[in-house]
Amino acid sequence: MADINDVKDQSIIPVDIEAEMKNSFINYAMSVIVDRALPDVRDGLKPVHRRILYGMFGLGFTPDKAHRKCATTVGEVLGKYHPHGDAAVYDSMVRMAQDFSLRYRLVDGHGNFGSVDGDPPAAMRYTEARLAKISMEMIRDINKDTVDFKPNFDEHEIEPVVLPSRFPNLLVNGSSGIAVGMATNIPPQNLSEVIDGIVKVIEEPQTTIDELNKIIKGPDFPTAGIIVGKSGIRDAYRTGRGRIIMRAVTNIEQMSPNKQRIVVTELPYQVNKARLVEKIADLVKEKRIENISDLRDESDRTGMRIVIELKREANANIVLNQLFKFTQMQETFSVNMLALVQTPDKKFEPHVINLRQAIDHYVDHQKDVIVRRTRFELDKAEARAHILEGLKIAIDNLDEVIRIIRSSKNETNAKENLMERFSFSEKQAQAIVDMRLGRLTALEREKLEAEYQELLAKIKYYKDVLANEFMVLDIIKEELGEIKGKFGDERRTKIIPDETDFDVEDLIEEQDSVITLTHFGYVKRLPTDTYKSQRRGGKGIIGLSTREEDFVENLFTTSTHDYIMFFTNKGKVYRLKTYEIPEAGRQAKGTAIVNLLQLDQEEKVTTVIPIKEYKEGMYLILATKNGVVKKTDLMEYDHIRKGGLTAVALRENDELIDVRLTDGTKDILLVTKNGMSIRFNEEDVRPLGRVSQGVRGIKLDDDDVVIGMGVFIEDTSLLVVTERGFGKRTELEEYKVQTRGGKGILTYRVTEKTGKIAGMKLVNEKDDVMLISSDGTIIRINVNDISVLGRATQGVTLMRMDESVYLVGIARIINEEEDSSEDTEDEILEDVTEINEEKEQSDNE
Repeated sequence: MADINDVKDQSIIPVDIEAEMKNSFINYAMSVIVDRALPDVRDGLKPVHRRILYGMFGLGFTPDKAHRKCATTVGEVLGKYHPHGDAAVYDSMVRMAQDFSLRYRLVDGHGNFGSVDGDPPAAMRYTEARLAKISMEMIRDINKDTVDFKPNFDEHEIEPVVLPSRFPNLLVNGSSGIAVGMATNIPPQNLSEVIDGIVKVIEEPQTTIDELNKIIKGPDFPTAGIIVGKSGIRDAYRTGRGRIIMRAVTNIEQMSPNKQRIVVTELPYQVNKARLVEKIADLVKEKRIENISDLRDESDRTGMRIVIELKREANANIVLNQLFKFTQMQETFSVNMLALVQTPDKKFEPHVINLRQAIDHYVDHQKDVIVRRTRFELDKAEARAHILEGLKIAIDNLDEVIRIIRSSKNETNAKENLMERFSFSEKQAQAIVDMRLGRLTALEREKLEAEYQELLAKIKYYKDVLANEFMVLDIIKEELGEIKGKFGDERRTKIIPDETDFDVEDLIEEQDSVITLTHFGYVKRLPTDTYKSQRRGGKGIIGLSTREEDFVENLFTTSTHDYIMFFTNKGKVYRLKTYEIPEAGRQAKGTAIVNLLQLDQEEKVTTVIPIKEYKEGMYLILATKNGVVKKTDLMEYDHIRKGGLTAVALRENDELIDVRLTDGTKDILLVTKNGMSIRFNEEDVRPLGRVSQGVRGIKLDDDDVVIGMGVFIEDTSLLVVTERGFGKRTELEEYKVQTRGGKGILTYRVTEKTGKIAGMKLVNEKDDVMLISSDGTIIRINVNDISVLGRATQGVTLMRMDESVYLVGIARIINEEEDSSEDTEDEILEDVTEINEEKEQSDNE
């Protein structure tokens, strides 16, 4: 036998078995994830369901036609689109026809398609089906270039990548599937509620998930039933994951004065009725549930009815609770809203999405569908108008056109002669040659003119739609409203409160509060009307009672239901709800922050930011005392553990001194202790990861540090205060935009009399500010009382203090009557504090 080394044509390639197994399994896993098990976020369909609907549409099995054998559909789908087993296609088709599986059936079945008892469907050669009426909304406009198509498995046919899906099928019918290493389980919702939620988002883009939850109450299962508690729904809608408790609908009926029975009329979603009855019978035999004398299934075509007769004197509520505990009369639906989301490079990746993201993805898809349909209609209208223009010219010059055609040798020559004489295009010439003699009457001329004018109006409308996104959104709302009118119905599943399950926020009144944080870490919450407004130069009131060396460092307003992010000098971030901070009196020192946050030794809170909601498109700008700045997407801080997260990686001998929330387009102002400042646009700072270090914002002298950062807002000025109580306002026009990383310009003439800069804020004339001194004294001043001076000036006295006392900072307060709808920082911080006159009079007395 020849040695293998003697073989000249070596066809064996050495491969590392471990690497090959990894690569092969990854390819297999991604194939299952993308091409089989997970739905597309846009139409809510897996490939097999999409192919079934498109295959039936191609065969003409529409709702206005007769039912056709399911074997025909299965053969069409297998032969053209789905290279897998016939059982996979038929099983999927059966589920789409079951009224107990889909909230809104996509296939109209005729025959035995199984039952809630788990009975199997008849073979595909016996059953018949056609598209359901609502499925035509999934397919509608597919022939108008609204979606992309791709070659099928053998490249002899093309199939849609996604369906137009004119209603939100992912949320309406839900989906479930097991991939490799991941699974999806999305519950169905009520069509009317989901459409109302989408319209709300279109009309008010800032709609929060909690606001949506008031419209979309929760899952709406095809088998009805009851949902117990709202916490699982809230978790699912906010995070994409949650556990929803489902329960059967039961009634306790009195059979005789001392005998009762439990009647079950609705079951939790996906519960097999026959197995449930068997389970109850087994539990009775095992004596795990007692006091049941008879059990029978009286269900018929009119509805479900499971009768559980009890023994005499038995307590029906006790037996019912046992049934909920030991059987599927109470079941848990584990929500995992995992779907395929298209990336900017046209690839598909699995993502867990919340309710708002699901709606946003659907609206984006519908915008694309409407734009593509409109562009298709525009091209079609322009092509027809082009033909009509030629026909009009031909009729106006009828005798000459007839002469040219009669004198031409053939049709091709006639077209060429017409094109040469009248400058017709080839399409126009062909239309004239093909024109019937009956079109030459005066009536036909009027029809052509009317059609032409109608086309011009349509062309103008189509162009307006393509140029105006608001018109596109209005079309989406209008067409969704039509679908709601046709197919919308009342919700089936009831939602009842769980006595043991409530959200603590429901028990806490939402109100505006002032939060104070001292140098030694004492925090407290108190109402906004605690402080009254005073004139410039006053002595102030005692805001809290502190230990001798302590003083207030942070003061801001927020709502009790908002989040508060605590950033520390060590570059970490922690989070609390406002109501989690104990409320205290005006002169109380508050609670030690270390009792609320898991701070390390020598770690101190330097910045606090109230956040109403985490949303896309917002950024955190972080600044350190050594002049480093960093911009990071807010969503990277959405899940903060109790032990905190790293917000920025600090260099040696550096500390985090300030953090601001922005939309990524604002100008940033840094102010230093020695009176220098720099203004630059935050687009100069590229977004970095949460644990990165950042880039240089301002170049500092050896004895200088950054003391504050501001985000530029229209109609504001820069307020700077010094350690000795001096301050001034300066118009922002005096600060030109510079390149990030420079030395900057002078913003305050620091002297021994004024002391160095203690704090800065961007304010407008309607604002009030609170000045905080080292002894805990607080004074509230209206900004309009503070002089506007140039950059290099000294300022005026704002707060008189003893020699041993110095100013440590300022807080900006916004009056209630101020319209903050155009003020980015106001939207972010949600500050509202107007002092009412009755409280002021009471305090003076």
